[in-house]
Amino acid sequence: GGTRNISGTTIHHTRLEKELAEVHDKESSLVFSSGYVANEAAISTIAKLLPKCEIFSDASNHASMIEGVRNARVPKHIWRHNDLDHLEELLAKADPAANKLIVFESVYSMDGDIAPIKEICDIADKYGALTYIDEVHAVGLYGKKGGGVAQLRGLSDRITVVSGTLGKAYGVHGGYIAGPSVIVDAVRSFAPGFIFTTSIPPSVAAGALESVRYLKKSNTERDVQKERAEYMKKLLKDKDIPFINSESHIIPVMVGDAKLCKKGADLLMEKFGIYVQPINYPTVPVGTERYRFTPGPLHDLEMISDAVDALDMVWEELGIPRTN
Repeated sequence: GGTRNISGTTIHHTRLEKELAEVHDKESSLVFSSGYVANEAAISTIAKLLPKCEIFSDASNHASMIEGVRNARVPKHIWRHNDLDHLEELLAKADPAANKLIVFESVYSMDGDIAPIKEICDIADKYGALTYIDEVHAVGLYGKKGGGVAQLRGLSDRITVVSGTLGKAYGVHGGYIAGPSVIVDAVRSFAPGFIFTTSIPPSVAAGALESVRYLKKSNTERDVQKERAEYMKKLLKDKDIPFINSESHIIPVMVGDAKLCKKGADLLMEKFGIYVQPINYPTVPVGTERYRFTPGPLHDLEMISDAVDALDMVWEELGIPRTN
């Protein structure tokens, strides 16, 4: 393979991009080597190309989005996480003549919380801002076609650009953006992260296409995953194991100590054969160390029950604080 603009584009890539655009109800889409590259390249390029652009970025945005904001080298404003009043306050102070780009996520991966998408779009409309939403933790999992939380809430038409991954729910590799053809073509023509790197292999693009097509039609996996997540939350509550009870499928189980978090992860693997990574600083603030569980449709009830029982024993052995 080669770079996309020379010899790295095949019929598998173009078919995949057509399908992704349809999934998100957008005119066009563009596939990148990863979700990280998609965010960094798209955000920085869009902001550079828009005259007098200013970026408004949620404080909890992913590192890839932060890099995109930095590399744009335009005025930036960081609004407190999901704080609509602060977002509007910053927009009201900005130059009325400036182009404005609001960048945020739908599902935030560390706490599992979901952005107030409608309200953000209302504010964007009020101040004439474009919206860029990262649906990496939602594509395939939410929406009638797997388009994410914005689609689930009937808001796809109010989002300017959406980014997603071909990993996670789709189980393959790569990332992408979808949006108006004029924006996608601009990113295709000017983004170094797209132009100067090898494209994903045709076999990967073909595999991703089949996965996207399948989850575009099947709601079974989405429905079962929701049931499994609710079941695990109920069991954790019954055992007084502290977790963030978010509205998404992501279940952060809170430990609150880096050493205990590592010891607990080792015990889960050595005694119970359960692989879970400790999540520590700098990914999360000191004192909020945690495990992150995302029960899927192929985890049956017995597996989930066994996992919670194992957590219960680890909590007991290490003396990790409980909810009550």
